[in-house]
This record gives sequence, structure tokens and C-alpha cells, in this order.
Amino acid sequence: MVNIYGPTVDSEGRCTHYQTPLDIISIKFKCCDKYYPCYKCHNESESHPIKRWESDEFNQRAILCGVCKHEMTINEYMMIEACPECNAHFNNRCKYHYHLYFAI
Repeated sequence: MVNIYGPTVDSEGRCTHYQTPLDIISIKFKCCDKYYPCYKCHNESESHPIKRWESDEFNQRAILCGVCKHEMTINEYMMIEACPECNAHFNNRCKYHYHLYFAI
């Protein structure tokens, strides 16, 4: 089973910072190899800076659906708005934070 770290508020990975029904994605942070719901959760829990995924690493499974726990590649996640396994919809506003997680 995959662990989601940080101040989560439910079993689908929502956190104290982002709690809408669509906030179900967790990101594996390259710097610590741990899934966190958001950059704020990472920064509150870790003592190191975020290391972003480089574009040539976007084939890595680093995105987790909180509903069914399906792991997606970064490329796959960036092209869809719902989990390919369970069809749970994602928060499309997360793309505004891509620059914090991915070197694009």
C-alpha cells in the first residue's frame, strides 16, 4: 500500500490546504520519494527544499489517485482530467502549481 504523508484529512489524500471533492491527487516528491498532497504539506513536513522532476523524467510514476491508489506517470497525468482506472475527476487548477513540481 502506498502512503500519503503530511496533514491529510481523509483517506483520499485531501489535506489541510486543499479539501475540495476534486483534490484527490498526491505527488511523489523527487527529493524524498514520498507522496504528499501538495507542496505546502511537503514543506511543513520536510527540512529539505523541493526538487522538481525534469522533463526527461516525466515517464516516472509519480502521481497517485487518492480514490483508487492508481499510480500514473507525470506525462499521463498532465494529459487527463480524471483517473484512467476509476474515472475520479481531478482539480484542473492544480496545473497552476506544475512549476513547483515539474521543470517545464
